[in-house]
Amino acid sequence: MSRAVTTRRKTINTVLAWSIGILIFFPILWTILTSFKTEAQAINDPPLFLFFDWTLENYSVVQERSDYMRFLWNSVIIAGGSTLIGVMIAIPAAWSMAFVPSRRTKDILLWMLSTKMLPAVGVLYPIYLIFIELGLLDTRIGLVVVIMLINLPIIVWMLYTYFKEIPGEILEAARMDGASLREEIIYVLTPMAVPGIASTMLLNFILAWNEAFWTLNLTAAQAAPLTAFIASYSSPEGLFYAKLSAASTMAIAPILILGWFSQKQLVRGLTFGAVK
Repeated sequence: MSRAVTTRRKTINTVLAWSIGILIFFPILWTILTSFKTEAQAINDPPLFLFFDWTLENYSVVQERSDYMRFLWNSVIIAGGSTLIGVMIAIPAAWSMAFVPSRRTKDILLWMLSTKMLPAVGVLYPIYLIFIELGLLDTRIGLVVVIMLINLPIIVWMLYTYFKEIPGEILEAARMDGASLREEIIYVLTPMAVPGIASTMLLNFILAWNEAFWTLNLTAAQAAPLTAFIASYSSPEGLFYAKLSAASTMAIAPILILGWFSQKQLVRGLTFGAVK
């Protein structure tokens, strides 16, 4: 029997949740507001919150100075390509770990996750030399591969936890009906884990979209995504906060819209298997 939750407890939880949400979202809100200010208003002391002269000048300057659509297209290809390839590799890997018993499964998962603890700068030099040798420097293919490999441990780990919630008896029944290994993964396992796969793809798409270290070090002009687009507004002359905020807003707008429309799927995937 579940315990009754008092109205006071609900109110406290609601206020606390809204407070944390506003605190987390405030830097994004401040960036958006700053993008509509003039440069003088952006550095005004005390800061101006809502009462300032709203202007679209920064957006027009950013659009004139940079080819925003080229950076956007590069980001879509790099983030989308690395996520799709990563999921295609991770689904069979997670299946084998979840449904083929092994005493080493947890050790392998921990080892994979430990690779995320390595500072990226520690492997920059060898990867940079490999890219030069293979002609992958400043190419979208090169960035797709390196970002996919960086995020692959997280994809495998997340899919493994989702697959573990699926009863193995269902897969055994499919095998008894004559399903091959390929058919078992594609037609039985994958449809049942769609919420988990979708949330995994969304989270890793966001990680790839926001990746800055590798995109700044392995690109110059041709394959530069939106992270390089933002970095281009940091110049030796100083920071132009209003224009930098406009560029940042243009860079995060697509991913904010994607997150907003897919939030139900994301929540469903993150709670997949939590309630029996």
